[in-house]
Amino acid sequence: MTAATVHVGLPGRAYDIIIGRDVLAEAGTRIAAMGGRKHVAIITDANVAALHLEALQHTLAQAGLTSEALTLPAGEKTKGWPCLEQSVEWLLSQKVERGDVVVAFGGGVIGDLAGFAAAILRRGVRFVQVPTSLLAQVDSSVGGKTGINSVQGKNLIGAFHQPSLVLADTALLDTLSDRDFLSGYGEVVKYGLLGDAAFFDWLEVEGPKIAKGDAAARVRAVERSCQMKADIVMRDEKEAGDRALLNLGHTFCHALEAATGYDADRLVHGEGVAIGCALAFEVSARSGLCSQEDPSRVRAHLRDMGMKVDLADIPGDLPDADALIDLMGQDKKVTDGTINFIMARAIGDAFVTADIDLDVVRRVLRDALDVKG
Repeated sequence: MTAATVHVGLPGRAYDIIIGRDVLAEAGTRIAAMGGRKHVAIITDANVAALHLEALQHTLAQAGLTSEALTLPAGEKTKGWPCLEQSVEWLLSQKVERGDVVVAFGGGVIGDLAGFAAAILRRGVRFVQVPTSLLAQVDSSVGGKTGINSVQGKNLIGAFHQPSLVLADTALLDTLSDRDFLSGYGEVVKYGLLGDAAFFDWLEVEGPKIAKGDAAARVRAVERSCQMKADIVMRDEKEAGDRALLNLGHTFCHALEAATGYDADRLVHGEGVAIGCALAFEVSARSGLCSQEDPSRVRAHLRDMGMKVDLADIPGDLPDADALIDLMGQDKKVTDGTINFIMARAIGDAFVTADIDLDVVRRVLRDALDVKG
């Protein structure tokens, strides 16, 4: 299968996203062509290392590159100060120079953490994203957002630091659990909901094939998601305007992640995004912004895919509606103490607004919590 290429044309920071089955085998050749020392520092996690690290290091060796890997624990709790410090000190011990290449080899946690380490090491070194999860391939590996979580909230500490290359090997998705794959699918659906109704229509038909492993459908889904994100990032790299659309569902999601203590047994990021998108459309409908049919259609597709859709799908207790709204107040999209929401006029037509009645949000959350019981 021919690989697809999405170009992110940022002046002075342009790079390609290469998407396709088995593009990991090209990593050595492509990284060697970037220049720098013939030594590559890899940051990964225990799960990815067990499955794929040998293959990555083999392709690097074939291209005449030596490599060492730092293997961190898997999970959201890795994305904090202790593992960031460990990563930076390890990279310094590897004598990484500005012209060298750091490889972020993993899902969104590793991509964000390793990217942030690269951003602050020697005031910025180059890095390559090799995302191994669907969520990372369609979202977190693209666009240059890097960072870690704080006890105050998710992704509150970080920097914009664009990768030099992204290699999205869709064959790696075959090793994901159903839950992890569907978590990433929450981000795929988000793209259709925020700006491409035709893509959402396509997902309603092709979604089951994507979940079952159809190779061409998976490449198409990743390519379209990356193209949409690249187009937005090129218009608004540092989230002064349009880029905030990419946070559809995330204000609710981040509050729910904080409320569950970032416990992956209860909720993983893409599940929170899916629930957040459903809540955003429900608030939009009750605010008179979109039709009442839209949130039902969003929920129906997520349910058809076997995904979490409502607060009732999150195991364990949740705080009340007021406490959840307080957690939303810690979101990065807060301006002068006001929460900026991403709402929708229709499927495929999202927009950013601070003009949302919090009483409507509160009623939606209370109703969802009442169903949870």
